[in-house]
Amino acid sequence: MKPMRDDERRVLDAIDVDGLVDYLCELIAFPSVGGHESSAQRNIAAKMGALGLGVETWDVDFEKLRGHPAFSMPIERKEGIGVVGSYGEGNGKSLIVNGHIDVVSPGEESKWRYPPWKGTVADGRVYGRGSSDMKGGIVAALYAIKAIVDSGVPLGGRVMLETVIGEEDGGVGTLDAVLRGYKADAAIVPEPSELSAVPAHAGVMAFRVTVQGKAAHASLRTDGVSAIDKFFPLYEALKRLEAERNARISDPLYAGYDIPSPLSIGKIVGGEWPGTVPENLYFEGRIGVHTDEICDKVKKQLESAVMKAADADPWLKAHEPRVDWNGYRFDPAKISANHPIMETVKAAYSDVAGHTPKVEGKTYSSDMRLLVNLGSTPTMIFGPGELREAHSANESVSIENLKVAAKTYALSILRWCNQH
Repeated sequence: MKPMRDDERRVLDAIDVDGLVDYLCELIAFPSVGGHESSAQRNIAAKMGALGLGVETWDVDFEKLRGHPAFSMPIERKEGIGVVGSYGEGNGKSLIVNGHIDVVSPGEESKWRYPPWKGTVADGRVYGRGSSDMKGGIVAALYAIKAIVDSGVPLGGRVMLETVIGEEDGGVGTLDAVLRGYKADAAIVPEPSELSAVPAHAGVMAFRVTVQGKAAHASLRTDGVSAIDKFFPLYEALKRLEAERNARISDPLYAGYDIPSPLSIGKIVGGEWPGTVPENLYFEGRIGVHTDEICDKVKKQLESAVMKAADADPWLKAHEPRVDWNGYRFDPAKISANHPIMETVKAAYSDVAGHTPKVEGKTYSSDMRLLVNLGSTPTMIFGPGELREAHSANESVSIENLKVAAKTYALSILRWCNQH
């Protein structure tokens, strides 16, 4: 561990943890679920400007984006705003910090200990929807840049903080930013990583399988064919497919997961009436795509598993199930675990925390894929949140993790952007 320079110590001493927590609580109060992100975007743009960043905002042109192969936006939006705050204009390296302002619905608010749309500080944590995923990471990065501005330490390159919409339903905001030309020598995405340094994340695809049966009066059940009964051999086939696919994965970045590439059924709809043999059923799910796979190949594997199971059943063979891929699709992304941006963040974290961070891949997907695959910007994930807190009731983030993240971001920005 190298001794910290005086200018680095000056920046770390300038990090305003109380202000960070207060602003995170303010930002949580904006219910920025998909399609309703604009108020939060306007607020953070104003905050960036007040803190000394140069700010660009623009209206996202959804119609222009619809024809792009990477476009995905199941939630229809009347408007969308892009925001980028930047600092530093030297000839050093450039860095993007990319975070999504949209959050998922809180669900039944009665299940929350504290109101989901009111940032609440308790037990050393900040509670509220988006605290972990990922307004906490965004605000930690913003206050890291604020500390650099406040300390007066010069920045040799340029850091850009992007806050984007629509990550939860496909990444339309980051797609728009990339196509507008926002690229850099490297990027950090502050998704919930529990302060692990993450060079890879999985892809994922949503699918629907439709199963036919034959209706009949329930008192003459054997005159019909239950579509629900015919679901089970398909379900068992998909469970076998998951086991077979995961048995082939030996990636050390995913050694800590019991199932590195999950296949999950999340919705089943079937039948019309208790007294009728159900003639139709559909089920929807998601399948993971490992970092060394491509989505189209995984599609064929799932379709083949469904058809093989159908061929073994006389009814299903004669009435083939239909597989549709009309839901979201996120490609996997990966950079070298030893990429310079990984080494920069790992060293910064070590200097802040006194030990090296865990290095691992993530089974979720993120906007990292668009920055890497479309924007040609080497990108890693590093954030203060915890995945098990994301999308849950009583979502929260540790204040200590926010502080460590902000300090790590500040050192990483200084060290990366001051390289030539």
